[in-house]
Amino acid sequence: MAIDFEELSFADAPLIKVTPPGPRSKDYLDYQSSHESSAVSYPRGMPMAFRRAKGATVEDVDGNIYIDFFAGAGVMSVGHSNPDVIEAIEKQLGELTHALDFPHPSRRALVETLLGVLPKSLSRVFFGGPTGSDAVESAVKLAKRNTGRYPLIAFQGSFHGMTAGALSLSSGLYFKEDFLPLLPEVHFVPYAYCYRCALGKNPESCDLDCAKYLDYILEDPHSGVGKPAAVVVESVQGEGGSIAPPEQFMPNIREICDKHGVLMIDDEIQAGFCRTGKMFACDHTDTIPDIMTMSKSLGGVGLPISAIAYKEELNTFPRGKHIGTFRGHVLAYAAGAAGLDFMVKNKLADHALTLGQSMLSMLKEVEKDSRIVGEARGKGLMLGVEFVKDKATKEPSPELATEVRTLCHRRGLLIEVGGHYSNVARFLPPLVITENLAKRGIEIFADSVRDLDRSL
Repeated sequence: MAIDFEELSFADAPLIKVTPPGPRSKDYLDYQSSHESSAVSYPRGMPMAFRRAKGATVEDVDGNIYIDFFAGAGVMSVGHSNPDVIEAIEKQLGELTHALDFPHPSRRALVETLLGVLPKSLSRVFFGGPTGSDAVESAVKLAKRNTGRYPLIAFQGSFHGMTAGALSLSSGLYFKEDFLPLLPEVHFVPYAYCYRCALGKNPESCDLDCAKYLDYILEDPHSGVGKPAAVVVESVQGEGGSIAPPEQFMPNIREICDKHGVLMIDDEIQAGFCRTGKMFACDHTDTIPDIMTMSKSLGGVGLPISAIAYKEELNTFPRGKHIGTFRGHVLAYAAGAAGLDFMVKNKLADHALTLGQSMLSMLKEVEKDSRIVGEARGKGLMLGVEFVKDKATKEPSPELATEVRTLCHRRGLLIEVGGHYSNVARFLPPLVITENLAKRGIEIFADSVRDLDRSL
């Protein structure tokens, strides 16, 4: 029997007792600043200290309760403290917590559950280290092992992780410029970012020329790009600004890879597991990659785990060729299997698709009425709103996006900022969010945008 999502969240969200950060949060933030790394990021944009969380709501140490449109960067798809997943973790905790890659009932359960939702041709599963970056690293190594080739192609606007190989495939200069050089022979091509087309086209004048450009550089012996081991692509770009490409983009990339004998790696780390209204974002177009990377929601309630799924003919790793101490996180296996079961049983993909369409419709109204919103976009519950100084010139405004995030935080809504110019408000709520909480969150966001509009 499907669960009532209203029961999963705090009933009184949003509730702001003291303007964040409150005094107790300030104490924790000061301690963190004095004793932890200067690399700490999220509390700088949303200054607060967490106490507990339920469903699609979060409470800080000062008693403020927020609607969560961030979900730990898309991790908490089945909701904070999901009771089904917590029960599975508690049961496993008293039996075994670490087993390297020895077989175990919870490990088998997760593999069986994954194979039940993956495209049938992705028949092999490989667990790596505890983060999405590890999944990308293992996918790249598998592609190189099978092709004997070194170059890689990724897309502008991509984000694939922070380890050296994954960072090499990520396009954002902020993340990588202090650590160059990284992997050589990584080349970037335009993504289907239609609001800011790299080729100067608009939807009416374009025939997916960005995909054609990939075909061109693989075809032309003077493109300067050697035949790659793989093309690495996100079905929906996350950090790049919640960019959902036109329907034919992913099938075109698949066709081009097949034409040139290049492997296709689909990064579903953020967009996967019902986030966009299908189990995987590539399912919207029935595009099947050669290798798929997974993490984030795979851990049920935030337990660290990553995996790749791939075709049988690519199963060529020799014994121990890719290893990692924490690839045996048994608690994460139990949590992952329970989380996936919850997704299927409660039809989270359908819920994300329907609710996401409603939320996007509301955001489109904000776009229409605002002078500073350039575009509202996304798919399912992976949404973004791009802020500009001027709608005609589309000049990016990271300052406005940051200010909107601050206003939302003070009013009880958690959102994050991303995009090419850090000017996109990004919404990744837990997939168990109710229609009422989603509507109230959009109202808070819309009020914040209107206040900014009036102040300019």
